[in-house]
Amino acid sequence: MNNLVTNQGEELALRIDDSNLNHHLWNNNGTWWIHYTIYPTPVTVERIRRSLKTKILPEAQSRRDEILDELLNQAPKLAA
Repeated sequence: MNNLVTNQGEELALRIDDSNLNHHLWNNNGTWWIHYTIYPTPVTVERIRRSLKTKILPEAQSRRDEILDELLNQAPKLAA
């Protein structure tokens, strides 16, 4: 599923693969991180990477879900 979220001139690109429970997650030397992409303008791209500050996968998945839900709820418009 591809979601584009527009927020004050920015677009957030979320490509969620329902078959991959670890989408947007990667493990960097034991610590889980989240990564996603926003488009501040139509011609620029910004990749966001944030530490989830945990070594426990279920906790990382929960934190990722909270962050993505917050991003989606901030946006006034959702397009699929």
